[in-house]
Amino acid sequence: MYRVEHSQRSIVFILMKLHRLETTQWLPLKLEAAWDFFSVPENLDRITPPDMSFEILSGHERRAFAGQIISYRIRPILNIPMNWVTEITQVKEGEYFIDEQRFGPYKFWHHVHRFTAQDGGVLMEDTLHYALPGGWIGELTGGFIHKKVRGIFEFREQELERIFSRESAE
Repeated sequence: MYRVEHSQRSIVFILMKLHRLETTQWLPLKLEAAWDFFSVPENLDRITPPDMSFEILSGHERRAFAGQIISYRIRPILNIPMNWVTEITQVKEGEYFIDEQRFGPYKFWHHVHRFTAQDGGVLMEDTLHYALPGGWIGELTGGFIHKKVRGIFEFREQELERIFSRESAE
């Protein structure tokens, strides 16, 4: 399930449009198993579309912890490489973690991953707030980027269905 909201906030001469994407997905596994999967940075590669050419460069050696810096290389547009650095800013074991962009393709990126035991499985909820670079020009040309962000989450939903329905069948 997806819900997208857009809000505007202007500060003096700077216009930054903050975008919000919310997703929910129920997964047929125990909360501990979900946390074991999602708190391992290397698993992000398994649920990222291949056309992003996602590569973790550093910081993936341990499970998610507050203060963890993770560096990636992605190729989201025309196979042009971009570096992306995120920090895991908050972690509550088995409940949620938050990643924020420190350097990368967005002007702002704040992503909350929340997990709740529900109906014999886990409800996974994501709330992403992001802003495009380039001010109003970025907003005018940002349709492609919004579609790409939604596509990443749609791919992830399908991939998680595949991974966890296969693993629960084994």
